Amino acid sequence: MSRPDKEHLFELIAQVAHAIANPHRLELLDLLVQAPRSVEQLATAAALSVANASQHLQRLKRAGLVVGERQGTTIRYRLADPSVARLWTELRRLALAQQADAERALDRYRPGRRRYPRISLKELRTGLARGTVLLLDARPTLEYEAGHLPGALSIPLAELPMRLKTLPKDKLIVTYCRGTTCVDADEALELVLANGRRGARLEESVAEWREAGYRVERSAPAH
Repeated sequence: MSRPDKEHLFELIAQVAHAIANPHRLELLDLLVQAPRSVEQLATAAALSVANASQHLQRLKRAGLVVGERQGTTIRYRLADPSVARLWTELRRLALAQQADAERALDRYRPGRRRYPRISLKELRTGLARGTVLLLDARPTLEYEAGHLPGALSIPLAELPMRLKTLPKDKLIVTYCRGTTCVDADEALELVLANGRRGARLEESVAEWREAGYRVERSAPAH
């Protein structure tokens, strides 16, 4: 292989790095790890204008990270390959492990995370098998339907205050959402604990669950 060929190859690989070297595009990937979405849905969830979100998505598309599929008058975006989800989760894990500033920023974003009881994937699987755990998915319904942990109950954070009394008192309530950088499961756990239930936080998301080789369930959209 000639030197120019090698440099061209590395330039193509660098295009992927350039594409994700933006906080807004990383957030869009985080959202797409959870579920395919339209440009409008992504813009709303990421607090971007539709035009800005579309520009970021085109950059991700050119790098081969996302795919846009037309459905009628709407274009829905999804990850181009499961490896993109692994890229995002590993990048997040690396940044938090290697950058003290990232860890401090996470503490500011999730101020209660160090005092919440936690549960590991292994402990969760044991509890589910024994029937001693109720798994609560605090993400939006769209994300739950696209893929959730087996047996998880969908209660989006906004609905939880009205449904707290329906939760069992004899089980450990485990909350989860999009992973380490998601605050919804923390806020859900706060409500659970304040209501006198036993609770714990699962730091991992559906992506890490899938990476560990465990089965993910899907639900048909409600009509």
